[in-house]
Amino acid sequence: MLPDLNLLRVFDVLLEERSVTRAGARLGLTQSAVSHALNRLRYSLGDELFVRGPNGMQPTPRALEMGAQVHAALNQLQAAVSPQDFDPSTTERRFVLVAGAYSATVLGPEIASRMAQIAPRAEVVLQELLPDVLDRLDTRRVDFILGGVVAAPDRFAREPVLEETLCWVVRADHPLAALPEVSLEALVSYPHVTISRQLPGLGPDERPDLVTKASWIDGGAFEAALNAAGLTRQVGVTAPDTYSALSIASRTLLVAIAPRRLAQLAAETGRVKLIEPPYPSQPVPVNLVFLRDRAVEPAIAWMRELIRQAGAAI
Repeated sequence: MLPDLNLLRVFDVLLEERSVTRAGARLGLTQSAVSHALNRLRYSLGDELFVRGPNGMQPTPRALEMGAQVHAALNQLQAAVSPQDFDPSTTERRFVLVAGAYSATVLGPEIASRMAQIAPRAEVVLQELLPDVLDRLDTRRVDFILGGVVAAPDRFAREPVLEETLCWVVRADHPLAALPEVSLEALVSYPHVTISRQLPGLGPDERPDLVTKASWIDGGAFEAALNAAGLTRQVGVTAPDTYSALSIASRTLLVAIAPRRLAQLAAETGRVKLIEPPYPSQPVPVNLVFLRDRAVEPAIAWMRELIRQAGAAI
């Protein structure tokens, strides 16, 4: 016998949240009600489904196996019974965007501001990039990826939102900050902060079909300029992200490269100065990625336009 659809809805949210408390908050249920529903589902399916662990409720292999299909089926049922018209002023829809620190910081406030005015009852969830991002897009657990995406499988559409340029950053009283123009030789006369963040399962050898993200390392333009000039640089620190690199540069004599809009935010504090690259530097695209099949969904089409407008405003 098939489980009650309400139980499957609890299962679906619990699989995403991995917390009885957070699942209950999303569903408008008490912790006791969520636990009771989970116990009923365990009995119905003959599996524990979730076990308590140090990081919350951990799904069993059976739960992971059925999770994607349950989520897709619930979405199809929801689409079948939902009105075809989408009204942002009354919708309570939850939009899920995978966005890194850059997109969340630069585009997040503009998106949030527009949502508050146009769709005050809707919710936007910003999630970090994880190895299962394509699976989450396929099963509609994620609506969009927003970031420096340069390649994706054919089933995904990719639309430009904005372009970002890169600059070098030094602390405000750095000797380079006093120069009217910084040469390539001067730039490599101080040690650098580099950024290296490779998530397990996101390497091209592991998942060649996976979305490829553009790097804030200047797309190789800096290295090409060094090679052409016969110069090398010293790496003093390797940081996990741009924020760490900016923080290190603001307190040391190390030099960091960063997306300009983030660097400008840091410069507003008065602690750092921006330096133009002394070599040709190409802009980095910031794109919106989503399933092509979902382009006709009214809510998705509306959110796409809102994000594009947010990018244009910036």
